Amino acid sequence: MQSASHLTVYNARNPHMPIAPSRCPRAAASLLLLLLCLPAWAADWRVPEQQLAAKIAAASGPGAVSLQLNNRSSLTRTESDAIRRGLLTELASLGVRVVNADQAAVTVEVSLSQNLQNYVWLAEIHQGANDSSVVMIATPRPETPAAAQELSALNIRKTLLWTQDTRILDAVVVPGNPQHLIVLDADNVTLYKFQDSKWQPEQILALAHQHPWPRDLRGRLLLRKDHLFDAYLPGVYCRSAAATPLMINCYESDDPWPVGIDLLPLDAFFGHTRNFFTGALAPGIGKQTTAPAFYSAAPLPRDKYTLWLFAAVDGQLHLLDGITDQTAGKLGWGNDVTSVHSGCGSGWQVLASGAADNGTDTVRAFEVADREPAAVTAPIDFGGGITALWTEGEGINAIAVARDSETGKYAAYRLSIACGQ
Repeated sequence: MQSASHLTVYNARNPHMPIAPSRCPRAAASLLLLLLCLPAWAADWRVPEQQLAAKIAAASGPGAVSLQLNNRSSLTRTESDAIRRGLLTELASLGVRVVNADQAAVTVEVSLSQNLQNYVWLAEIHQGANDSSVVMIATPRPETPAAAQELSALNIRKTLLWTQDTRILDAVVVPGNPQHLIVLDADNVTLYKFQDSKWQPEQILALAHQHPWPRDLRGRLLLRKDHLFDAYLPGVYCRSAAATPLMINCYESDDPWPVGIDLLPLDAFFGHTRNFFTGALAPGIGKQTTAPAFYSAAPLPRDKYTLWLFAAVDGQLHLLDGITDQTAGKLGWGNDVTSVHSGCGSGWQVLASGAADNGTDTVRAFEVADREPAAVTAPIDFGGGITALWTEGEGINAIAVARDSETGKYAAYRLSIACGQ
C-alpha cells in the first residue's frame, strides 16, 4: 500500500453565457417599465381541467367529495392554485361538489407531475372501503426558455485520499484532530490516521464471511453515532465496536443496505450473487415500495417530497416521487449516480458517471429542476474505470473509487462541489 497526501484538483470553469441585448425601449431607471418589457406567458389549463374533471366525475359519480391537490411538478404555486380552482369549477358543472373531508363519502387526491414532454395529472379516487381507482391525463409542456438551460458556474473538487493495489470498495473520512480514514476492501477494514502529512495505518480488521464473494464485489461504509461504523457487503453485515482498540463483528445478513444519506434515508435489498439492487425498498418512497432493479440511487429533496433518481439495470434513469415512476431515457450516464448538498445553485446536485472519448470514466454534476437533468459542470476525468460512487452520510461530500487504466491500482477520491471557483 502507499498513502497519498491531500491533492486537490479542480476542473475547468464553465464559460459565462453572453446575455442577449434587451429589445425593450430604454427607460430612465424605471424598474416598472423594465418589467413591462419582459415577455408574459400564461397557460390556459381549461382543456386538461375539463378532461381530468370528467374522468373524476365518471369514477366518483355525482355528490360530495373532498379534494386534495399535490404539486410535484415545476409549476408554480400560483399556477397550481389556478388549476385547483379550475377543477372545482369543472367538477361543479358535472354535479360533483367539493366539501370538507368529514362531510365527503369520496376522497380525491390529485397529483400534478410531469415527464420530459408532458405534464401528467393523476387522480386517486377512494370510495369508502372499496378499492381506489386511478385516472390520468397528460398535456404538452411549453418549451423551456433557453436562459433557464444555462450552466451554473460550479466545479467539482477532487481530492485524492488513498491508493492501493487491491480493490477499494468504499472509504470514509472520520472528522477529528487528527482525522482518520477508513478503507473497506474485500478482506479488511483498515483504519488510518493522518499524521506527518500522510495517512498512517493504525489498525486492520479482518472481515469474516462464509461464502465466496461475487466476481464484481461491492460494499459500503457508513459512520454511526453510537459506534464508529457499519460495513455492508453481499450477504454480510459488519458492525464495529464503540471504543478503541476497535473490534468488528460480521455475520450473515439479508438486511437491506442504506442507499440514501442521514437526512434522506432509504434502504434497498442487494442481490447477493449479483452487483445490483433488486428494486425492493424498505420502507419505500411514499406509496412506492419497489423500484426497477438498479445499480445506484440519488435523492433530491423538494418542498413536500423527495425525488429519487435510480440508475436502473435497464440502462435508463428512473425518477420516483412516491407516486409516479418516470424515465428520462438513456442519457449516456454510467451505472453510478449519487447526490450532494453543496449549497451552490439550487442547493443539491447529482453526480453521475460517464465515459470520456478516450474510454476512461468521468464524473459530472447535474441539476434536475424540471426532472430534466442539465449539466452544471464540465466532466472530470479519473484516468480509468469508476468502480464505486457513494455519498458520505452527512450528504456534503461523495466518495469515488476508480481503477487506473495504466497501473491497475485503485484510488479513492473525495468529491465536493465548489461555487463559482
